[in-house]
Amino acid sequence: MERIVWILISLSLSLLATHVRSDSSDHRYADGDSVPLYANKVGPFHNPSETYRYLDLPFCVTGHEKEKTEALGEVLNGDRLVSAPYELHFKKEKDSNLVCKKKLTREEVVQFREAVKKDYYFQMYYDDLPIWGFIGTVDKEGKSDPSEYKYFLYKHIQFDVLYNKDRVIEISARMDPHSVVDVTEDKEVDVEFMYTVKWKETEIPFEKRMEKYSQSSSLPHHLEIHWFSIINSCVTVLLLTGFLATILMRVLKNDFMKYAQDEEAADDQEETGWKYIHGDVFRFPKYKSIFAAALGSGTQLFTLTIFIFMLALVGVFYPYNRGALFTALVVIYALTSGIAGYTATSFYIQLEGTNWVRNLLLTGCLFCGPLFLMFCFLNTVAIAYSATAALPFGTICVIVLIWTLVTSPLLVLGGIAGKNSKTEFQAPVRTTKYPREIPPLPWYRSTLPQMAMAGFLPFSAIYIELYYIFASVWGHRIYTIYSILFIVFIILLIVTAFITVALTYFQLAAEDHEWWWRSFLCGGSTGLFIYGYCLYYYYARSDMSGFMQTSFFFGYMSCICYGFFLMLGSVGFRASLLFVRHIYSIDPPIAASMSDTTRNTTPPLPLTVVPSSSADTTIHFGHIPYFPNRCAKQLRTQLILALQATQRPVINFHIRWDVVSHWGGKACHFCKITMHKKDTHKTERLEIGCDRKPIIYLHTHFLPIANSPMGTPRHYFLRTEDTPPSVTQAETKRGINKGVLRIVSAFEHLP
Repeated sequence: MERIVWILISLSLSLLATHVRSDSSDHRYADGDSVPLYANKVGPFHNPSETYRYLDLPFCVTGHEKEKTEALGEVLNGDRLVSAPYELHFKKEKDSNLVCKKKLTREEVVQFREAVKKDYYFQMYYDDLPIWGFIGTVDKEGKSDPSEYKYFLYKHIQFDVLYNKDRVIEISARMDPHSVVDVTEDKEVDVEFMYTVKWKETEIPFEKRMEKYSQSSSLPHHLEIHWFSIINSCVTVLLLTGFLATILMRVLKNDFMKYAQDEEAADDQEETGWKYIHGDVFRFPKYKSIFAAALGSGTQLFTLTIFIFMLALVGVFYPYNRGALFTALVVIYALTSGIAGYTATSFYIQLEGTNWVRNLLLTGCLFCGPLFLMFCFLNTVAIAYSATAALPFGTICVIVLIWTLVTSPLLVLGGIAGKNSKTEFQAPVRTTKYPREIPPLPWYRSTLPQMAMAGFLPFSAIYIELYYIFASVWGHRIYTIYSILFIVFIILLIVTAFITVALTYFQLAAEDHEWWWRSFLCGGSTGLFIYGYCLYYYYARSDMSGFMQTSFFFGYMSCICYGFFLMLGSVGFRASLLFVRHIYSIDPPIAASMSDTTRNTTPPLPLTVVPSSSADTTIHFGHIPYFPNRCAKQLRTQLILALQATQRPVINFHIRWDVVSHWGGKACHFCKITMHKKDTHKTERLEIGCDRKPIIYLHTHFLPIANSPMGTPRHYFLRTEDTPPSVTQAETKRGINKGVLRIVSAFEHLP
C-alpha cells in the first residue's frame, strides 16, 4: 500500500510540474498576430488580499470581453482574468490609439477617487508576462490638509514591448503624467481613454525572460542580508550544539559516575535525578488520542513542506507562475494524508489505544477543521467585499471532492495500515504500575516558561528571513532564493530538536517524568513566536489596513502558525524520544567499577524460591550486579539454570525479590518476577513488573497482611542460609552501591 501511495505522489508531482512548465507560453507569433492580453485585478497597493475584478471599476467596456478559464491554483490565488480592451498585435506599433470616450457619472467619479486615494494598482498579463501600473495619482505638494489634496485619474497608458525574433520577451506599462483627468470633485467628467504601443528588439533569449523578475531578490544588498541571516543562524546552531553537547555529555557522565560511586560517597548522596524515574519515564501520556493525532498531522505537514521545497529547488515556482504554489499545496496535502493516518494510528496503537477509528477521524480534522472554519469566515468576508479572494461555488465543490475522494480514502488506508502494523512501543525499561509523584518544581520549570525558552532560539535563527517571506506573501516583493530558504529551514529543524532535547533532559533531571506533551509543546512553541512576529510586521513594517485585509492576514497566519506548531512539535517530540530512549538504554558502569577485592570478598547471596507448595528451595548465587534497567535480562538465564539444577518439577511458582535503598520506605525499588514452567512443553515465560514505590505485593497463595501501611517495607527481611542477619541502613546502601542484589524472600503472615 505504501508503494502505491508513493507511486501516486511521484506521478502527481510529475504531472504538476509538467502542467506548470507548459503554462509558461511557448508561443511564436508572426507580424501582426494578435497576442493575448488579459486584465487580471485591481486593488489597494498596501492590501494585497483586497483585490477586485478589473472591470469592477468603470473602465472602458467593448462588449466583447471574455473570461479566461483558470486552474484551481489561479482561482485560489485570487486571479480573475478577462480580455482587456487594448489590442497589442505583434510588432505593430500604435500611437495614442483611442480605446473609448466615456462620460463618468458622479458615482463613477467618486468610485475612481476612492480608488486613487487608496493607491489602487492594476495587473495584466501579456503572453503570460505580468504588467503593473497605478490608475491615478494624488497631488499633495504644498498641502498639509488632506481635504486640499487633488486626485487625478490616468487616461493614457503606454506599453513598451521587447521581442526576440518571433517571441515576446518583456513588457512594461508607463502612465502618462500629463494625460490625467481631475476626479477631486463630485461632478460628471468626460474622459478619453487612450494607449500607445512601442516595440523594440532585444537579444535576451526566450528561456531567460523570467530572470528579470527574480533578479530583484538576488541584488547584491539583498544577498548580503540573506547571507548574514544564514551566518547568524549557523553561528546560533554551532554555539547551541556545542553548548548542549558539552553540557549533556558532562552532566550525563557525572550522573553515571554518581550512580557508580563507592560506599564513602554514597552515604552522603540523595537519590535524585533522571535515573530514578526510569519506571515512569515511558508511562504513556494523557489524552493519547489527541497526542497521536497531533503527531500524525505534524508528520504530514513536515512531509508536505519537504515536497514543496523539492519542487521549488527544481524551478517549478518561478515568478508569476500563476497558482502553481496553491495547486501544489492542495495536491500534495491530499496525497500525503495517508502518512498522517499511518503515523497517528500506528503510534496510537503503540500507546495501547483501542478506539483507533475515533483517533483517525481526529487526525483528519485536527488541522483541516480549524482551517475550514477560518476559510468559511474569511470567504464570507470576501463575499461581503465582492473581492476576488471569494472562491466561487464551483471551486469550493472541487476542493470538497478532492477531500472526499482523495484525502479521506488515503487517510483511511493509512490508518488501516497503521493499525495492522502490529508494532510495539520500544521502551528500554519497564513502566511501573503506579505513577511516581512529581516533586514540587520552581515556576520557571513549568510549561509556559519552558515553551518561551524553547521557542526563542529557533525563532532568532529565522527572524531575518521571515521579513522577506512576509514581504513576498503579504506584499509585492518577489522571493526566489529557495536554496537559502531551505538552508534556513534545516537550521530551524536542528535548533528546535536540540533545544527540545536539552529542556527534556533538565525536566527529567528534576524527576518530572511527564515529558511527552512538554516536548511537543516546546518544539512547536516557535509557531507562537512567528504569530507574535505577525503583530510586529503588521503594525511596524507594513501599511495594511481595513477589516478585510486585517482579518485575512491574522486569520490565515493563525492557520500557518498552527501548522508550524504541529510540524515543529512533532520534530521536537521525535528528537526527545530518541534522546530519552538512548540514555535509558545505557546502563551505568557499576559492575565495571567494582574492584577485584570487592568481587572476591563479598560472600554469595542466596536467591530464595518460594513455590506454590509449602516446601522451600534455596539456590545460591555469586555476585549479581545491580542494573535496574536490565534486571530481567540478567536474572533470566540464572533463574532457568538454577531451576534446572533443582531437578524437581515446579509448576507455577513465584519468586519475590527486592532492592531496598533506604529503610522507612523513602526510596525502595521493588520487582516482581513470575515464572511459569510446564513440564510437558519445557517452556518458560518471564513476566516482570517494576515499581519504585514501596508497595506490598501479595500472591493469592499467601494470606493478606493486615494493618500494613503503604510505604513501610517492615514486612520484609534479608535472608541467608541460616538465620536473618542484622542489617543496618548503611550496610544496605553499601550493598546496593557495590552492585550486590539483595534478595527478599520472607513474608510476614497473620498470627
